Amino acid sequence: MALKSETFPVRTSDDVVRVRQIVRAWAGELKFSLVDMTKFVTATSELARNTLEHGGGGSMTAHMVENGARKGIKLVFQDEGPGIPNMELALRDGYTTGGGMGLGLSGSKRLVNEFDIQSEPGHGTTVTIIRWK
Repeated sequence: MALKSETFPVRTSDDVVRVRQIVRAWAGELKFSLVDMTKFVTATSELARNTLEHGGGGSMTAHMVENGARKGIKLVFQDEGPGIPNMELALRDGYTTGGGMGLGLSGSKRLVNEFDIQSEPGHGTTVTIIRWK
């Protein structure tokens, strides 16, 4: 169940910084440990940067959620970019199309409790992550 939800644009580098700050604030509100907060903010930063650089911009919808006694944050990154033609390759450590270290998607997946990615070439990508406290 969502306790609160809000959608933010991810169209500029300033937006990437802003969504990182928002996620840090929400994680603080839920009293995440410093390690969990750092992991989640790092994943947020990677996915927001991917939304901007590879997807041509999009949005991030943040949901503060609970499941029984657990509380957490669910983020949904959406873009209408070119999509990912080879998901298996894109999730492999070291694979990069942007000249980076190739740890964006695979690294983000390791930093969160739940990770889902849907992409269709020519129709964009949606990445959903959850970090539970």
